[in-house]
Amino acid sequence: MSVKQRVFSEKIKPLVGDDVVIDILDEEKREGNIRDILARKNALIRPAVANVDQAMVIFAISRPAPNLSLLDRFLISMERQNVPVVVCFNKSDIAEPQEAARLQEIYENCGCQVLFTSVKEQAGTEQIRELLKDKTTVVAGPSGVGKSSMINFLYPKAEMMVGEISQKIDRGKHTTRHSELFSIGDNTYLMDTPGFSSLYLTDFEKEDLKEYFAEFRKYEPYCRFQGCMHLSEPDCGVKEALAEGKISSIRYESYKELYEELKQKRRY
Repeated sequence: MSVKQRVFSEKIKPLVGDDVVIDILDEEKREGNIRDILARKNALIRPAVANVDQAMVIFAISRPAPNLSLLDRFLISMERQNVPVVVCFNKSDIAEPQEAARLQEIYENCGCQVLFTSVKEQAGTEQIRELLKDKTTVVAGPSGVGKSSMINFLYPKAEMMVGEISQKIDRGKHTTRHSELFSIGDNTYLMDTPGFSSLYLTDFEKEDLKEYFAEFRKYEPYCRFQGCMHLSEPDCGVKEALAEGKISSIRYESYKELYEELKQKRRY
């Protein structure tokens, strides 16, 4: 059976990161046909890649300012697919120390590993190398945050065109148009993916959303009502922690925003 027949009949499309069996057509030109797609460890929807050990999401700490709502959506998306995430804030060389400390506290408080890097100054890059060693890592993030620069640093052969930042809108131009897999060392792979500026989460119910905000769990036993959604209910342990500054107001606003989106989805 040919690949086309198998893929069509089982509705399986090849993804970057797939382990495959190929028929070699021209060894010199390195051309061949995929004959079979082997069993996958996992398959992500967005980005569409397979056999991932971890994700590294890159945001700039400044220019452009990080869209933390978008970051929170990515974290939920990866948790739903059981993929560990490293949060990397790039451009630390132009960051205010207070802002870096604030972001570190917010995202370490919800269980993330947080790194601050500067490709320009080569700060934090060796720590990145250690985290990538012996793993397949999908790299994601919006445009203009230094994602391509990071990959160029880690794997110079990638020879990516680095996007310029528009001085007018302070956003990057998308430079990565498709996902690519790079071998950067023994048993160490990087998957570069196109930049994203939005991410919609519609494949679960609003009642399940609180499960993806790890910092809520510590305070949920203090809620008066079982099944509290931490919105308008009285005597809510999560809202009390929020008022005391123990939970980030930014993360809580992300929670409310996503809850409303999921609520609207159910209506239609």
